[in-house]
Amino acid sequence: MSEPDLTRPELIAEFRRNPVGRHSPDLRLLLNTLRKADGEEPYVLVCTKPHREWRLARKKAGRGQALTLLDGAIFTDADAAEWAVFKLRWARMTGREIGE
Repeated sequence: MSEPDLTRPELIAEFRRNPVGRHSPDLRLLLNTLRKADGEEPYVLVCTKPHREWRLARKKAGRGQALTLLDGAIFTDADAAEWAVFKLRWARMTGREIGE
């Protein structure tokens, strides 16, 4: 299996334009790598009000483990919530932040 090319800003731009839905093969590879590299307590989104509100959380490894909601951002747009998780995973994997 090949590794994603982290020097391709167009993959970040593709995700920013379309965080949910069909992605190019290269972006799918990047997303899978980011999810795997997210560590022991990955970032996840929790829908706290159906179709209206999402919050960031951390999840311990293993099925049935409790989530820890993170203080701060409450999202009223699912795409904005997905973008926030993407940026956190990117920073965790690469050590570099993504601007808005």
